[in-house]
Amino acid sequence: MSFAYFALAAAAAGQVAAQPATHVDPEQARAAGVAQAQAALSGSGQAAPVASATQLTAPQARFIAAGTQVSVAALQEISSKHVKVGDHYQFTVVSDVTDNGVVVIPRGSMATGTISMQTGRAIGGKSGKFDISWDKVEANGVTFPLMGTYRQEGKGNTVGALLGSILISGRSAVMLPGQVVTAMIKEKTAY
Repeated sequence: MSFAYFALAAAAAGQVAAQPATHVDPEQARAAGVAQAQAALSGSGQAAPVASATQLTAPQARFIAAGTQVSVAALQEISSKHVKVGDHYQFTVVSDVTDNGVVVIPRGSMATGTISMQTGRAIGGKSGKFDISWDKVEANGVTFPLMGTYRQEGKGNTVGALLGSILISGRSAVMLPGQVVTAMIKEKTAY
């Protein structure tokens, strides 16, 4: 900090102390003292323009931490019988995500996930399965990158697998609408 700033502060303090013991608005007193100190430093005798405290301080950016959990639910049925790797699906956030009491991602915000692996049911009792890799959630004009993978597996047919039957197969993996799963915020993100 420079000498001028300390001189301004000292002059402002002197101005406040010199006023009578009536009610004084601290912001007005500070502004008047700063104006007098600036005028004294400039030697012109005229008050220089004074910036208010709100102009001097920028709002602090807030961040949501990486790893914050986001509960999402499928909007439609997703089945290993019909999906392909690379397909994108929409999910809805089922509960508010908060940070220090502030709702950052409100319930109902939209999230997306991409099918990153898929196998169909197979002969011999093997079940179908698929993985959803989380992409992002958008809320209040901010895009929050997501991370994590969710695996949905169908029920296998262990009797068929034990008998080695070619006629018996497993079941397709199915994620039902409303099924709740968890994704996580990928990186520290400003909101």
